[in-house]
Amino acid sequence: MRAIRRFTVRPVLPAPLSALGTLAGNLRWSWHPPTQDVFAAVDPDLWESTGRDPVRLLGAVSRTRFEELAVDEGFLGRLREAEADLQRYLTEDRWFQRHVADGPRAIGYFSPEFGITAVLPQYSGGLGILAGDHLKAASDLGVPIVGVGLLYKHGYFKQSLSRDGWQQETYPVLDPDGLPISALREADGSRATISIALPGGPDLVARIWVASVGRVPLLMLDTDVEGNPDHYVDVTDRLYGGNSEHRLRQELLLGVGGVRALRVYSRITGAPAPEVFHTNEGHAGFLGLERIRELTVAEGGPRLDFDTALEVGRASTVFTTHTPVPAGIDRFPRTLVEQYFAEGSGATPGVPVERVLALGCEDYEGGDASVFNMAVMGFRLAQRANGVSLLHGHVSRGMFNGLWPAFDEAEVPIGSITNGVHAPSWVARELFDLAAQVGADPEDLDSYWSAADKAPGEQIWSVKRQLRETLVHDARRRLRRSWEKRGAATAELGWIDDALSPDVLTIGFARRVPSYKRLTLMLRDPARLKRLLLDPERPVQLVIAGKSHPADDGGKKLIQEMVRFADDPEVRHRIVFLPNYDIAMAQPLYPGCDVWLNNPLRPYEACGTSGMKAALNGGLNLSILDGWWDEWYDGQNGWAIPSADGLDDPDRRDDLEAAALYDLIEHEIAPRFYDTDHDGVPTRWMEMLRHTLKSLGPKVLATRMVRDYVRQLYGPATDNARSLNSDYAGARELAAWKHRVKAAWPQVRVEHVESSGVGDAPEVGAVLSVRAFVALGELSPEDVDVQLLHGRADAEDLLSDTTCTVLALTESYEAGRHGFGGQVTLDHAGPFGYTVRVVPRNGHLSSYAEMGVVSTA
Repeated sequence: MRAIRRFTVRPVLPAPLSALGTLAGNLRWSWHPPTQDVFAAVDPDLWESTGRDPVRLLGAVSRTRFEELAVDEGFLGRLREAEADLQRYLTEDRWFQRHVADGPRAIGYFSPEFGITAVLPQYSGGLGILAGDHLKAASDLGVPIVGVGLLYKHGYFKQSLSRDGWQQETYPVLDPDGLPISALREADGSRATISIALPGGPDLVARIWVASVGRVPLLMLDTDVEGNPDHYVDVTDRLYGGNSEHRLRQELLLGVGGVRALRVYSRITGAPAPEVFHTNEGHAGFLGLERIRELTVAEGGPRLDFDTALEVGRASTVFTTHTPVPAGIDRFPRTLVEQYFAEGSGATPGVPVERVLALGCEDYEGGDASVFNMAVMGFRLAQRANGVSLLHGHVSRGMFNGLWPAFDEAEVPIGSITNGVHAPSWVARELFDLAAQVGADPEDLDSYWSAADKAPGEQIWSVKRQLRETLVHDARRRLRRSWEKRGAATAELGWIDDALSPDVLTIGFARRVPSYKRLTLMLRDPARLKRLLLDPERPVQLVIAGKSHPADDGGKKLIQEMVRFADDPEVRHRIVFLPNYDIAMAQPLYPGCDVWLNNPLRPYEACGTSGMKAALNGGLNLSILDGWWDEWYDGQNGWAIPSADGLDDPDRRDDLEAAALYDLIEHEIAPRFYDTDHDGVPTRWMEMLRHTLKSLGPKVLATRMVRDYVRQLYGPATDNARSLNSDYAGARELAAWKHRVKAAWPQVRVEHVESSGVGDAPEVGAVLSVRAFVALGELSPEDVDVQLLHGRADAEDLLSDTTCTVLALTESYEAGRHGFGGQVTLDHAGPFGYTVRVVPRNGHLSSYAEMGVVSTA
């Protein structure tokens, strides 16, 4: 019989144990082992059986056990110490307070998913894990971020396998009262809500939940509200589900509703309103429209025109793109967006619908004018944008060059900040303990890297074997549960007790399963893979996991192919596919692997942070030179799989790269792993392991990443926003200046260029003098820069390795004509070329390419 209603009854803690509720309510416990130890001490068996979930644990403990703990002075002392440590963490000055002068008072960080901990399953893959690590690192650094996302009733999905290896999805209901979150409430105790007007119906209402991620609040919107019609309740049903209209509603709620939730949160708590807004991927891009609406229909303050409000919003918005392929971008039918932003009944009343549509229009060569592109809108509503690795920044500039067609790809104003990972969340506790034994400070990660040289090799190798053994036991448990769900009888599963070994070279591969990540590349030559797995002297074992999007049958076929190979009785003790890849599986997986495999089609991996987590645990990467690995591989911290870029035949490319993968494992990796000294330590392997920790450790940290965001993006955005927003005069002036420059730009041209000083046979060291005569029409020399671009010239006169020198005004003539001049020293031999161009200049522009206009000789 089914219940007509379900709810979670919260435990009542005895007064001496009230701090348990405080500790459970702050997700810092998820990366703080001493707090986890306190919960484990409540009831060790329950702690494990509840999935190490403090909320579930406290709901399952008997009253008798609580009464025992309430008079246990030893336990109470540990509890008081943990509570005091949390309070210090939440209140003391940290990096941001100590080192960032006059930084942003608050930053709104918007993302469709956040991967904080397995007990709050609101993530699907890398984007969410990155967002979660961003919040955790911001908390550790004291950066005043407020996260904004959605609370999905079913999360993403739980993955299992059918008997024949086909992915199956289930969507268990998540009860918010059973999650480590709390409802935001008004002063009278009522639930805080926001609402959005939607076409043809009542307003969509959403309530606001708050998750405490250390010092960082994460606001999560949920439409399962009494009074909402069923199709509104379903807006936050699941992550990345539904049709285009469903996704559009979710993204309206995230962007428009998220800004409104921030305003409610600031009003109720007194927290400062964000000065900077960070859009993590295009899903939250509508936040820019809501901020324009606030300024153009403001109550109790100055009302700005659209263009001025646009400049206010752009100056303080950062847009991060994670997508290396156009197919990964959300694009909606233009007519659908028009319906949701219609005059008088749209989500952002007062914002002209034609201006909304123009922001997302693909009005460039090769674009589709019938669609609304969320990434395009993201770039147009943000003054600062970045990719998530150096290579991805290059790829993004190529993908979106159409928005700045007058400039070469290298000049497109999309930078890069390489992702990082949150070490306390992903590094095995045993490795931190080993580092502490040789003098490392647990609060100072720099001392962790130095411990790589101080710890004896046999101790490091002993810990790595221990971690491999932990992974083996976890994998066997998951494998048994998977086979049972596939319908296997207990009598069939005795072989699982011998699956995998803590003494065998272990390679991990775990990620989402789109086709470009090539889950099955290792299966190109099954016979050769079998020989590697079953080698009598140097065997290899593989632990594989990954989810395919429920609508991606191609990805599901790849999983099925892998599962069928792994089911083979000949090799199933050496290769396993573990279903339902999530944070809980990942935490023993990364430390337990010796090698982390990544073989995407280059350059489709934006960053790929799983290999970073492996590296922090002393794992060596075996990867195509893509994403972050292209940037930081140095020849001694792992292996690069040669890629056959440019081949037209994809099957031939896969064959070549798979063969290179097999060769590396057989001839380089396995021999090095099994080449041990008299103590059983592989000394050459240990050299690479130590080098990996020292060379990659400081680079791959999320704290490094967040510091980069503060210095390169948040800080400059804050400064520019403040200069524009003081009574909005600066924003008005900038909007008017842009309008004037764009109107006058057709008159701007380089009329004549002359040079002197180098003769007919120039030599290195010669000084080239250049004079340019420029017509500016109604513009003044203060409105522009005249640039001399010079560098190597190829046979077709195309410039490369260019340097930009700004020419100085030398004279002015009638009718808006001016002369500019400058000099450049020829500092290298070979073909040399130059040109002259004119670009807009204004101190409030983040780049001379920002406006997309240029006049070239």
